Amino acid sequence: MAQARILDVGCGLRKRPGAIGVDRHPASAADVLCDFDRGGLPFADSVFDEVWAVHVLEHVADPVALVEEIWRVSRAAGRVHIVTPHCSDASSFADPTHRHHFNTFSFRFFYPGGVHGADHWYSRARFEERKLRVRLLRLWRWCGLEWLVNTWRPFRNFWEYYLCFVIRGKVMELELEVRKEV
Repeated sequence: MAQARILDVGCGLRKRPGAIGVDRHPASAADVLCDFDRGGLPFADSVFDEVWAVHVLEHVADPVALVEEIWRVSRAAGRVHIVTPHCSDASSFADPTHRHHFNTFSFRFFYPGGVHGADHWYSRARFEERKLRVRLLRLWRWCGLEWLVNTWRPFRNFWEYYLCFVIRGKVMELELEVRKEV
């Protein structure tokens, strides 16, 4: 069996073992230097089985364009892992390099039928949500609210609409499956 091809987008100093690292900073552990704000990823279509983007999307000028590039270089049914601060976390706004802020609804624009029951026209990139985990501040985790947010979708929706800036999130971890027409 062939070894999975893994891409670590925005790898920084901690490139994922066995992955091809891509970053814009020359002092990073990147195998390939690429400024995401000045063009696409320098790889052919549908070559990666797994793509990681850990604390990257909040930094780029156009997160939709980067997600589309991640989709383009991923094979059908490949896995994409995204980690980003939740918009209610203080670090989301405190870091002056953050340009965008996300919540658990933000990625629905890439899900088939994800926005009001219809595909969204912003992008042709499509993913299926496999896992979405929100990490909350320690106090709320101890109280069991993190478990509730992550296991019961109606409560997560209620939390996003009414509670997230009181019971604040820290980070979101998504695992998405790439959907491409065959």
